[in-house]
This record gives sequence, structure tokens and C-alpha cells, in this order.
Amino acid sequence: MNRELEYMFVKRARVWIPDAEEVWKSAELNKDYKNGDASLQLMLEDGTNIEHKLDPKTKNLPYLRNPDILVGENDLTALSYLHEPAVLHNLKVRFMDSKLIYTYCGIVLVAINPYETLGIYGSDIINAYSGQNMGDMDPHIFAVAEEAYKQMARDERNQSIIVSGESGAGKTVSAKYAMRYFATVSGSTSEANVEQKVLASNPIMEAIGNAKTTRNDNSSRFGKYIEIGFDTRYRIIGANMRTYLLEKSRVVFQADEERNYHIFYQLCASSHLPEFKMLKLSSANDFLYTRQGRSPVIDGVDDTKELSSTRKAFTLLGINESNQMGLFQVLAAILHLGNVEIKDRDSDSSIIPPNNGHLTAFCDLVGVTYQDMSQWLCHRKLKTATETYIKTLPRLQATNARDALSKHIYAKLFNWIVEHVNKALITNFKQHSFIGVLDIYGFETFEINSFEQFCINYANEKLQQQFNMHVFKLEQEEYMKEQIPWTLIDFYDNQPCINLIEAKMGILDLLDEECKMPKGSDDSWAQKLYNTHLKTCSLFEKPRMSNRAFIIQHFADKVEYQCEGFLEKNKDTVNEEQINVLKASKFPLLVELFHDGEKAISPTGQVPGTGGRTRLSIKPEKGREKSSKEHKKTVGCQFRNSLQMLMETLNATTPHYVRCIKPNDFKLAFSFDPKRAVQQLRACGVLETIRISAAGFPSRWTYQEFFSRYRVLMKQKDVLPDRRLTCRNVLEHLVQDQDKYQFGKTKIFFRAGQVAYLEKLRAEKLRAACIRIQKTIRCWLARKKYLRKRSAAITIQRFTRGHQARRLAKFMRRTQAATTIQKYQRMCVEKKRYRQKQAAALVMQTILRAYMARQKYRALLRESKVVIIQKRVRGWLARCWYKRCLVSLVYLQCCFRRMKARRELKKLKIEARSVEHFKKLNKGMENKIMQLQRKLDEQNKENRLVNERLAGLENTYTTESERMRGELSRLRGAEEDAKNKGHQVTSLLEELEKLRKELSSTQKEKKTIEDWAQNYRSEMEKMVSELKDQNGSLKKEKDDLNRLIQEQSQQMTEKMARAILEETQQLKTDLNEERSRYQNLLTEHLRLEEKYDDLKEEMVSSNVPKAGHRRRDSTHSSNGSEYTYNSEYAELEDGSRAAEDVTRGMDTSLTLKLQKRLTELEQEKQSLRNELENKEDQFQRARARDDVEFKKARGAELEYESLKRQELESENKKLRHDLKEIRQSLVGNAATGAGAPGSPAYKVVLEQLNASCEELEVRKEEVLILRSQLVSQKEAMHHKETMTEPSVYVEDVSKLKDAGELKQAYVGLKDTNRSPRFTRKPLEVSDLLSRLRLLEHQLQTQRRGYDSEVESLRGELQNVKEENNRQQQLLAQNLQLPPEARIEASLQHEITRLTNENLELLAEDPTASREARVIILRRMVDLMEQLEKQDRTIRKLKKQLKVYSKRIGEMGAGQTEGQTSPGQMVDEPIHPVNIPRREKDFQGMLEYNKEDELKLVKNLILELKPRGVAVNLIPGLPAYILFMCLRHADYVNDDQKVRTLLTSTINSIKKILKKRGDDFETVSFWLSNTCRFLHCLKQYSGDEAFMKHNSPRQNEHCLSNFDLAEYRQVISDLAIQIYQQLIKCMENILQPMIVSGMLEHETIQGVSGVKPTGLRKRTSSIADEGTYTLDSILRQLSAFHSTMCQHGTDPELIKQVVKQQFYIIGAVTLNNLLLRKDMCSWSKGMQIRYNVSQLEEWLRDKGLMTFGAKETLEPLIQAAQLLQVKKKTDEDADAICSMCLGLTTAQIVKVLNLYTPVNEFEERVSVSFIRTIQTRLRDRCESPQLLMDTKMIYPVTFPFSPSSLALETIQIPSSLNLAFLTRV
Repeated sequence: MNRELEYMFVKRARVWIPDAEEVWKSAELNKDYKNGDASLQLMLEDGTNIEHKLDPKTKNLPYLRNPDILVGENDLTALSYLHEPAVLHNLKVRFMDSKLIYTYCGIVLVAINPYETLGIYGSDIINAYSGQNMGDMDPHIFAVAEEAYKQMARDERNQSIIVSGESGAGKTVSAKYAMRYFATVSGSTSEANVEQKVLASNPIMEAIGNAKTTRNDNSSRFGKYIEIGFDTRYRIIGANMRTYLLEKSRVVFQADEERNYHIFYQLCASSHLPEFKMLKLSSANDFLYTRQGRSPVIDGVDDTKELSSTRKAFTLLGINESNQMGLFQVLAAILHLGNVEIKDRDSDSSIIPPNNGHLTAFCDLVGVTYQDMSQWLCHRKLKTATETYIKTLPRLQATNARDALSKHIYAKLFNWIVEHVNKALITNFKQHSFIGVLDIYGFETFEINSFEQFCINYANEKLQQQFNMHVFKLEQEEYMKEQIPWTLIDFYDNQPCINLIEAKMGILDLLDEECKMPKGSDDSWAQKLYNTHLKTCSLFEKPRMSNRAFIIQHFADKVEYQCEGFLEKNKDTVNEEQINVLKASKFPLLVELFHDGEKAISPTGQVPGTGGRTRLSIKPEKGREKSSKEHKKTVGCQFRNSLQMLMETLNATTPHYVRCIKPNDFKLAFSFDPKRAVQQLRACGVLETIRISAAGFPSRWTYQEFFSRYRVLMKQKDVLPDRRLTCRNVLEHLVQDQDKYQFGKTKIFFRAGQVAYLEKLRAEKLRAACIRIQKTIRCWLARKKYLRKRSAAITIQRFTRGHQARRLAKFMRRTQAATTIQKYQRMCVEKKRYRQKQAAALVMQTILRAYMARQKYRALLRESKVVIIQKRVRGWLARCWYKRCLVSLVYLQCCFRRMKARRELKKLKIEARSVEHFKKLNKGMENKIMQLQRKLDEQNKENRLVNERLAGLENTYTTESERMRGELSRLRGAEEDAKNKGHQVTSLLEELEKLRKELSSTQKEKKTIEDWAQNYRSEMEKMVSELKDQNGSLKKEKDDLNRLIQEQSQQMTEKMARAILEETQQLKTDLNEERSRYQNLLTEHLRLEEKYDDLKEEMVSSNVPKAGHRRRDSTHSSNGSEYTYNSEYAELEDGSRAAEDVTRGMDTSLTLKLQKRLTELEQEKQSLRNELENKEDQFQRARARDDVEFKKARGAELEYESLKRQELESENKKLRHDLKEIRQSLVGNAATGAGAPGSPAYKVVLEQLNASCEELEVRKEEVLILRSQLVSQKEAMHHKETMTEPSVYVEDVSKLKDAGELKQAYVGLKDTNRSPRFTRKPLEVSDLLSRLRLLEHQLQTQRRGYDSEVESLRGELQNVKEENNRQQQLLAQNLQLPPEARIEASLQHEITRLTNENLELLAEDPTASREARVIILRRMVDLMEQLEKQDRTIRKLKKQLKVYSKRIGEMGAGQTEGQTSPGQMVDEPIHPVNIPRREKDFQGMLEYNKEDELKLVKNLILELKPRGVAVNLIPGLPAYILFMCLRHADYVNDDQKVRTLLTSTINSIKKILKKRGDDFETVSFWLSNTCRFLHCLKQYSGDEAFMKHNSPRQNEHCLSNFDLAEYRQVISDLAIQIYQQLIKCMENILQPMIVSGMLEHETIQGVSGVKPTGLRKRTSSIADEGTYTLDSILRQLSAFHSTMCQHGTDPELIKQVVKQQFYIIGAVTLNNLLLRKDMCSWSKGMQIRYNVSQLEEWLRDKGLMTFGAKETLEPLIQAAQLLQVKKKTDEDADAICSMCLGLTTAQIVKVLNLYTPVNEFEERVSVSFIRTIQTRLRDRCESPQLLMDTKMIYPVTFPFSPSSLALETIQIPSSLNLAFLTRV
């Protein structure tokens, strides 16, 4: 032991240590543990180092953690270390990481409430768990239900499912799903739908028994035990419900955030409805009983809709509307009673105010008087021995009495509803067994615990004791079975606690005794408890601070109970006078409630506040005697009795346990609180189960499993043939302590921790092996790499050195050659360079000189032109200046002269006035004038000089001209001596300045213009370049656009193609969906037929005489469903007679439906008969009338016709006689060769034949003329009914002796003569003559055609004669050969003939030759088939050979006698001619008599053995025979025979399939024959679409009288039904093989290791069956395929069957993979991929790879790949999303959650990675369904497959016993 501890507690070993927050925390050892250490050095997961002190007394080490590969196991017992932290951690990992809410713990299913809707309860999941062993699938409530159902059927023992847990843990939901499973899997025995009624009871019980609490919005406030009854076939026939512990106190009181029962709030929410107006209800806040919790609304719940669901459930269970309204009245009355206000009158009395509205409403609703009720609510009657008196009640007591009455009424109503629900669930069928579902409180402890919690915990103590004993018993049975020494396991026995409660002088006994005391109280009862148990029982304690409480040590925890209220609740007293008032009510339902209570009071007492009563069976004779006594029993006594009866029931059944765990108190989805979980695990007994298992040998392995898992720990010499001895030797070597394991018969048992020890050894061994393998492989790789590099280096050196040597030699050669080349090349270059320079210099000189000359010329030319321009410009400027100066001078002169003239005028005027004065003055003035005149002259001269100078300056330069103007102005100013002159000069200077400015601005403008021109030029050049660039870019864009357009057009084309493809695919999908829906309807129709047949058999089995056979009307029109209609109608008629006396055992609704259907069919039949009789009467009257008219009109014509007919008959007889003589002469002369071409006899025969043909043509003309006359006369008659015309025409034509041509002519004339004018008046003679001439012309034309045909026939006849001679010669030669050579010779001759024909045809027409080749190939195939048939016809050939040899002998005798014909030369050789007997030409029909039809069907269908037909005869022979019989019925135009044959065939096939529908060979055989029969109906229907591949002979065999298109649809439907039956039969055969062969069996040995398994793998439900392998599946598939091929099934149909087979294999395998955590590993993915590859190889061998079977396995392949790919990084997530396109998001996430490492080298998938996958797959539009639909069947099609087999060649073997059939 110490060695193991030291070995396990080493560095890096992981352990569990206690923690206040997380309960248990994981840590890792930092150093090895040594024996005697007082502490451990640990490191927590967050990296914190701590020192863990060991208990100095116990020295107990902390719990070890399990290996990672065991974490998350389905079964907690599979854990190596079984302790509390391991259990808690395993549940947390499964719940939080894998989202798995179910886990096994031995025989217990632990269910954690996810507080979220999960999609794991659908019908697909139910189907997946149905029929599975409990340990084979992941834990689920359905697995427990299936186990119970299976054990009930196998062990013939009743079962119980015990569901327990805290409020809000999900008990009710678990029980509901268990019942849903039973209802879905088993079904019911009748149309009463008992399973639906069982499920419908749930909403009713939830409404009246569930309420909102602080822990659960839909908490069940009562316990219930539902017994679901089953018959001998284990189908649901009924149910019965027992209730416990109804919490009545909730009716009158609710804590904060809680509600009353749902039904009250539903009524208040629906008070606005018209039918509820009379209840006088309003909002829930208006009533005391519904507003105390202050939480009247539940989020997400619509109380109005809930009430509607409740009422529907009431209706379904048979509670009518009146009773429902009565229930609602009572409930409303309870609400009104709670609002009745009671006031104090004085300290000892109370009173109700008059006219209290709520009391009035209560009295009105329950039908009692106001005075009585108000009186007894405030008073009570006391009885003594001598007198009775009335006592007033204080207000508090009156209020308590009112509340007690309310609780009592509600309890009565609850029991009444339960009783009526049970009545609705009970049926008349005898119950064979039952499965009980117990939904009851779990262990409860609150801050204040009262009588309710005491009773609940008492019940849980009893249940826990039963659970412990059952677990202990199972452990003991397991040990005894394996013959292991049994040692007593110490487990907690809670019998002392139970004795403390229920034994004599126990708590309940003392409580009842105190209740009987007149002055008993809670305090006195508490003192009695202290005095009795405090010192005698260790489980009973007294609180330190209280004298009114006590503590009980329960199995789960200590609970302190408050004594207050115990006595009152135990008494549960109700005022008797109040009850009497209610009994006197006028309301019948209320009276029924209390009277029923008197008749049968349940012994299952109801606790006030929690109590209820359980409806148990009570003996009637004792019920009345003890009714009063029972009524006085206390609640505790009643509850103890009911609990005892419940335990007796549970002990009589096999229990199954479901423990519901509440993960947190806040209803958060997938949130796990370890503290709360541990509390519940301790309370529900899960940890006790673990402790019991851990005390013994919890880990158990079979010898094979142990060998497979731990073979790596063995040496080769240790492996012995005996696995048991091998395991024993290995264990003795590995584990020294013998007490750690035990060897059983089939298993090895290990103590707790030993598997982990072995796993560690295995991991170390594997790690060492891996290291060694890695070392070896790395060495091998390194050496291989080194050798490869060394070899490569040597090779590189060799090639490098050779390359360098070659390069050196090449370099030397090149150097020498280069020197020579350089010498000549340099000379050439220099010479060339000199010549180039010389030529360049000359060119440059020439260019330069020319350039300089051109420049000089241009300069001279420019100067000359400048001079000319200057000359002209200067002249122009001078002229301009002169003109301006002249104008200015003239103006100055004018001004000056005007001034002088004015002055002179003035002087003259003055002188005129004073001549003398003027004279004086003029003396001095004259001198001055003279001076001035001189000065003026001088000035004029100067002025002229200045003018000349100015002119010169103007000519030289413009600036000088301006200056001269200034000087001129100045001179003028000086000349005038006045201001004018100065002003003029100033103005001239200003003008000059202005001109300068203009000049400078002009120069600037010029420069600006030049710059602009330069810029414009540069811009233009830039623009041109830009335009060029833009043009180039535009061209590039154009090319890009063109390319883009092309790409877009290509994309559009591809898009259109994809769209067309998608649309086509969608259309195909829609078509397949329509086919699937249609075929599903056919399946449903077939199911209903089978159900009807079952009902009919049950009716027959009940000894009801059968009705006689009724004949059906043969003239009933045939339609698509006629056979079903007739058969169903006949069966319904028989059923109606058989059902007249059957009133028991059948449901009333079914009887009414059948009677209604029979009535409708009778009416329909009668109407059809009446209509048919009316039609027949009309037809007979019309025919009689037409016959009279027709006879009158044809009187004379018939006589003439009879005469001509007699003549024709006589001539015909004569011709026949001649022909007979000719044949006899030919036969007589055959031996002498007289019949050869050219002989006299041949000429005579030919002449007679020609004469006969001419005579026949003449007769034909006469007949045609006669026919035309008769037709014209007949058409002249006025026929009112068209029904008689065909009969007359057929009658006339049938009288003609010539078969085809006359009939055709007659029908053609009939059609031409059916013109309106012929039907209105008789024909004229001229018209008749013209028609005769027309007919004569037509007949002549036909005669010429006949002549040409006769000539061609003569030529063909000659060829046939020659060919006949050759054939006879060849036959004579072949007869001398042996049989083998004879066959080869005939074949060689046939090939030679065909080759010659082919060559001739090729020479004539190459196109026709190709067609001929195809025909020849087909004929070659036919010849090969004929060769194969030679063995079968050998006897017939021998008989013919004898006949031929006899004839040859006769011919030889004739030759010896020398007989010759008269016209034959003597020396001409005689050729032997043999005329064979002409065999009868069969038409491919079979004739039978009407009375032989039943014999035909019996021998050909009902009693036919498919195996013999498939092996010895041609495929589809029954179909061919039936069709040939049908052809004959069509040939003789017998519609009744056609109809009856088809109906009998269809019904017989259905019958044989119903009888042997589970035989694959039979179903396959009739599927093949039904399809062949359908193809024959199509091939010979006459439709052009089906006649393309027919031979001319087959076209002649087409049906001529009836169109059977509607029957083809009926037969197609029958083929679909047979196909579905085939798939079902095939699925039943494959189903047991798939999971074992595809998943469980190790095809690749040693790849997947076996992990430790829990108890569930060893339950009694696992049967010892043979193990299937993949080879079993492949062999079965091959058997299916060979059987279908032998039966001649169409290849396309075989492909569809194989596709369906592979879909079933893939779907079942994937579904099991998704529901089995142990299968989701890397190694299993490899196994699956290998198995799939083997299936693909099988498809490849059979040539079935290209039709979609492989694609059906794609989801399975992707799931296997998902198990093998990396699952860590985001790149891995992208790869998974792109890879798993065939899997849904739910399936991908499920596989990732279930992925389980088998070895320690593998890693689990992290939660973050799964979240990443979910995020990336969020946008997928797909179904949320997890599992694939294994029941899905692909819609089947039957492609037309014509047969090349000729009907006339079919021979009927004698083994079929069909000698009564005659070939026609």
C-alpha cells in the first residue's frame, strides 16, 4: 500500500483539496510524497503555491484526480477514483463544456436542469434510442424509459421509474418525457388514442397542481405515481394516477415572489370571455388568495392560452363543457370566499357585515344560502355527552376556519379531477403489465421547516432506504454471478431514522397522541419528544436556543423543525356545519364532491399545506364500515399508510432511478454552482451509490477488454491462448496486493484507483515506447538523410569536376578562337570606323555649309525686308505726323487770325469813334507793329527750321518726333508769349509721354503675346501628348472593357448555366419531393389497409360468423383504383356483417366510422347499379328501334347480298380445293424433284396460282362494289343512337371470308361515307354511279399495285426455293457430322450468310450498311443466346433428326428406282429435296378458362417458390405468363376477364407479400415480376413512345381492344409499395449489423483502445448476440445484390435499392456516432474511414459507383474526417467549416463536444474552439435537426425497360402445374 501511495503521490500528480467557494479545487504536487510527511507542497491551477497540512490523526491524503481520458465519462462508475470531487468535476465538465445534461451513476440517471430548451427530445431521438441497449447510447431519459420497457417485455415484470429532486430540478419534465417515450414507442391498441390521453393529463395536472415558487416557475406541489398499462403485445391500453402530498396551504397563502396554483390565474386572465361573466371574476390582484405573493405574472406565459390548452385537455379526456364550467364555478367560489371580510364584534366573537358582495357571489356560485354560510363562518357547534350548544368564534379563528374550508374544497375538487382523469384513462382491455412513473419531492430543508417538510423528508427517507437496498442487492447479485467472495459492504442504513419517525412512541405516534389530548399543544408535544428521544436516540437533538423545535439527522443532512402548527396541521379539522351547508347545496357538482368523499375516503392523507390523498384500491365491504373512522384519522397516520402502500408497490416492481439536479438558484442557462450541486448529490443518494460501489470493486473489465487495453504491459512470452490465464499472470506481476482485484467468471474486478494505476503504467509504457520509436525513427531518418546527402554530394562533385574540366577545355578553345577573331574583328571595326567617320565628316561639312549659306541668305533676305518695312513705316509715320501738324497749324492760324480780326475790328470801331486819338496812338504802335512783324517773320523762319528738324526726327525715330513736338510747343509758347504756348507744349509733352507708355505697353503686350504663344505651343504639345496618352489609355480601357465584357458574358453564360442547373436541380428536387409525398401517401394507404386487415382478423377471431360472398357487378367501369375499391368494398361488406355482433373490444368511435363508411359505400353501390340499369334499358330500347328500322330498309338488299355471298363462298371453296390439290401434288412429287423451278409441275402450279390470283382479284372487286352499295344504303338510314353502329359494322365485316384487305376497304368506305349529307337523305342513282366509277378506278390502281407485288413475290419465291435447296444440302451434310461440329457448322454458315448480306448492303448503301451492322450484331447476340439454349432442346432435335433420317432414306430409295418426271432430262442430276413440316405459328398468347383463374393465381403466385423459379427458369417468367393470359383476354375482347385477371393478380401479390413480407427473396422476386409486368403493359400498349425498341413481331403482339393506362398506374403504385416493403425488409436485416460492423468492431486491429467502462455496459439488458463485422455487412449486401440479379430486377432499380441501402448504413452509423461519446475519438474516425473505403470498393466491384450511393455516405465521411483533423487554431476552424458541408451545425458541434481522447496523447477540444466554430457557421441556413432521418426513403422510379424476348418463344415448364393453359 505504501509503495503504491509513494508511486501515485509523486511530483506533478494532481489531487483535490477542499475549498470554501468551489467545494473542491484542483492542485498539483510540487515534490514527491514520502511516508511520514506532515504536509504536501501543492501548486494550484492559477500558479499559487500552497502547503496543505495533513490531519495528524488520520494522516489521510487528499483525493487523487482521474486521468484526463476518464474525465467526462458517460458513467460515473467508470471513473477509477470514485469520490465526491471526481463526481462533481465529471458532472461539471459534461454540463458546462460538452452541454450534456444526462450522466449515469451506476443504475441512477443524473439529470441536470439546463434552464434552456434543447433539441434532444424529438421523434428522431426517440427512434434512435428505441430498441437500443442502455449502455450503447449516451445517457438520456429515453434510455431509461427504453430499459424499463424492454425489461417489462423480457422479464414479464412490472417496472417503476422514480424521479426525484428539488423543486425546479426538472422532475416533472423528466417524467413527462418518459411518458412521451412510452406513448411514441408502444402506441395504443385502438382508435381511442390512449397515449394521447395520457399526455393530455399533463396540462390538467399542471394547471391544478403546479405553481410558481422562488425556485421554479412551474413547480409541482404534489407527488404523483402514474401507472401506464400495457397489454400482452405491450401496447398502451390505459393509465392510472395516484397523487401524494398536495400542498393545500398554497391555496390560502403564498410567500413573496410566489403564486397560487396556475388555474386561478388562468381564470382571472380569461374573465373577459363571455362564458366566464357569471363567475364575477376580475384581475388576480383583486383577490386575497392570488395577490399575496405579489407576482401574478410569469414571464413568457400567457395564462389565457394556457386555460385554452387546459380546456382542450379536459375535452379530450371526456370531461364535458358543463362539468368544466362547474369546476370553474367552484374555483371562482374559492377566490370569492377568500375575499370575505370577517370583523370583530367583541373579543370572543366575530361577524360578517351584511350584504357582503363576495360572500353573496360565493353562495350564488355554490348554491347555498347566504344566512347559513355567514352563520357558520363565525360560529361552531360543540357537542357534549348530554347537550349541544353553539359557540362564537373570534375573528382569527373564524378566518382560519374560512381558510380551512377553502383548502378542503380545493382538495375535494383536486381529487375529483384526478378520479375523472383516471376514468378517462381506463379502458376495457385487460392489463398485462404496467410501468409506473413516480414524480415526487426531493429532500427539502429551509430556514423554517414545518410539518410539510417533515412529511416530505420522511418519504425521502423511505425512498432512500429502498434505493440503498436495491443498489446493495444489485452489487450482491453481480458478485454472486461472477462467483466472487462476498464480503459485507458497510453502507448507510437509515432504518434508525425511520424508526424514530414511525415506530411506536416515535414522532408521529407522539403527535397523534397529543392531538387526542383535550388541551394538547405544540409545546407539550415538544416536551414529550425531548423526554422520550433526546437521551435514547443519537439522531434526535434539541436546539440550544429554542424549546419549541427539534433536530433530526437525516441521511442527507440535519434538519431543524419548528413545532409550531404541527398539531393543527396534523388534525386538519374543518367545521362540520360548514360541510353540511355545502352538502345541502343546489349545485350538483359540489354535492357530488362531498358525497364521493363520504363513500370512499382515501387512506392517503393530505397534509394541510402539502397533504393530498392518493387514490388507492380499497375493499368495498370495509369502506362503509370504516368511513367514519377513516375520517377521524390524522394526516400523519394517513400519510404513513399511503407511503407504506407506495413502498409495497415499488418493491413489487423493478425500479429505475432518475435524480434531477438544480445547477443554480437563479435559473441561468448552463450555469453550475458547485455548492448547490454537492448538496443535492448528497441528498439524492448519488454519492451514496458511489460510496457503495467504491467500497467493493467498482471497476470491472471483461478478460477480452482487459487484454485489448493492457496488452502493451505484457511481454510476448506472457501472451497465452487462454486469455483468462494471461490476464491473471499479468495482474499478479503488476499488482502485488491480491486484495486489489478479484477474478470472476467473465470479468476482472478492481478496487477503486487500480484502473488509474494501470492506466499510469500503460501511459508510461506507451510513452517509453513512443520515445524509443521516435529515437529509432529519428536515427533512421537522420542516417537516411546523411546517406542521401553524401550520395548527392559525391554525385554533385563528380558532375561538377567533369563540368569544370569541360568548361576549361572549352575556355581554352574559345580563347584561341577569340584571339584570331579579335584580330580580324578589330581590323574590320577600325576600317569600318574610319569609313564611317570619313562619310560622317563629309556629310557634316555638307550640312554645315548648306546651313550657313541658308542662314546668310536668310539674314540678307531679312535685312532687305526690314529696310523695306522701315521705309514704308517711316514714310507712313512722317505722313501721319505731317497731317497732324498741318491740321494743328491750320487750326492755330485760324484761331490767331480770328483773334487778330476781332482786335482789328475793335480798333476800327474805336478809331471810328476817335480817329484823332487813334492817330496819336498809332504813331508809336506802327513801330511796334513793324518790330513785331519782323519778329514774326523770324519766328516763322525758325518755325520752319524747327518743322524740318521735327520731320527729320520723326523719320529717324518716333521718340525724336515726340521731343520735337515738345520743342514745337515750347517755340509756339515763346512765339505767342502767352500761356497758350506753354499749355500747348505741356500738352505735347504729355502726349509724348503717353505715346511712350503706349510703346512700352505695346512691347509688353508683344512679349506677353510671345510668351503666351510659347506657352500655348508648349501647352498644345503637352495636350497633344496627353491626348495621345489618353488615347492610349482609352484604347487600353477599351481592350479592358472588351475583355471585361467577354469575361462578363462568360460569367453570365456560366451563371445562366449554373442557374439553369440549379433550376433543373430544384425541379428534380421538387419532383422527388412530389414522388416522395405520393409514395408516402401510398405507404399510409398500405398502413391503413393493414390496420383494417388487423381489425378484421380481430373481428374474425372473436367467433363472429363470416358473411357470404357477394358478387360484384361485372359491368363496373375500370379505373385506376378499381381493384382497391372492389377489394375494399367486398371486405367492408364482410366486415360490416361481422361487426354487427361485435360491440366489446372495439372503440365506439371506430364502430361509428366503419358504419358510416359502409353506409356511404352501400349508397354509392346502389346509385351505380341504378345508373347501369338505366343505361342498359336505354341501350336495349334504342337497339330494338334501330333493328326494326334497319330491317325495313335492308329487306331486298339482304337477299341480293346473300346470293352474292353464296357465290363467293362456292368460288372460295373451289379455290381452296385447287390449292389443296396443288399441295398434295407437290408433296407427292417431292421425292422425284418435280417441284424444282423450271419443271413442268412447277409451271402448272404457277399457272394455277396465277389464275387463282386473277380470279381472287375479280372477286375482290365484286365484293368491294357490293360492300360500297350496302354501305351507301345503310348510311341512308337515319340512326339516332350511335351505339348500334359499331355492332352492325363488325357483324358485316366478320361475315367476309377475306381477312385483312376487305376489312380495311370496308372501314375506309365507312369513314368516307359518314358525311352529314348521307345521313339526311337517300343516295341518288347518279351519285351511286359516280361512286362506283371512283371505286373501279381505285380498284384498278390497287390491281396494278397487286400485280407488281405478285411479281416481286414470285422473285422472292424463287430465291426462297434456291435458299431452301441450299439449306437442305447443308442439312444433309450436317446430319453426317457429330453434334458439336454440327452446331459450329450451322453457326459458321449463318455468319457467312450475314457477312455476304452485309457486303452486298455496303456496296448498295453505306448508311444502310451501318444499320445492318447493328442488326447483325444483335442477331449475333441472338445466335449466342440460341447456342446457350441448345442444351435444353437437345431431345427435341434428336426426335427431328430421326424424322429427317427417315425421309432421307425414302429419298435415297426413290433415287435408286430411277424415277424421273416427263420433262426432266435423263442425264440431269437429281437433287434431294426435303419439305419440312410447317410448325404452328404461335401468337404469344395463353388461353385459359374462366373457372381456371383461381388455379392460375394459386399456382403462379400464391404457391410459387421464388428460389426454384430464379435458378431454373428465365427471369420474370410469371410476369410473362400473366401478360400472355391478359393478351388472350384482350384478343377475345373480354373486358370482364381482363378486369378479374388484373384484380386477382394484384390482390394475390398483396396477399403473398403480407404473408411473407419479411422474406427478402420473396419481396425481391415479386418486385422484379411486378416491374416486368408493368413494362410488358407499356411495351405492348400500342403507344409509339413504348414501341421504339420493339421488333415487328412484337409490334404485332400489341393490345388491340383495351387501353390499360389506368391499370398501369395501379400496378405502378403496387410496385412502389413492394419497393417500400423491400426497403423495410432490407432495413430490418441490416439494422442489427450496422452499428456493430461500422462502429464497434475493430476492422483494423489494435488501432482503437478500449476505455474503462461503467456499470451500464454490464446491465441485464445487454443480450448475448453474435458480433457482426464489416464483412457481415458486405456479405449481406452481396447477397441482396445477387438475389435481385437472379430475379432479373432492372439494373436501374437495383441502383436505387443500393443507394437506399447505403443511405441507411450512413444514417444509422452517423446517428449512433452522434449519440455515443465513447465512439467519438481519433482512432474511431480512422476505423470509420477504412470501413467506408471497403464499402466504396464493394461499389466499385459491382460497377455501382456513379449513381449516388457513395454520396449518401458523405456526411459519415465528413464526420470521420472531423474526428481526425486538428482542432486548435482558427485555420483549423476554417478548414472544418469548408470541409464539413454535408453536416449541419448542430452535428458538427455535437461531434466536437463528444470528442473523447482514448489515450493521454490526444487532447480534448477546447470550449473556445467550439464557440469559434459556432460563430463561423452562424449564417448557415439549415435544419436544426440533429439526427438524420433513418426512415426516409428516396422516391423510386421505374424507367421503361423493354424486353427483347419474343412471347411466342416462351415455354411453360411443367413444374409450374399450369397444364390447363393453352398456347395460342
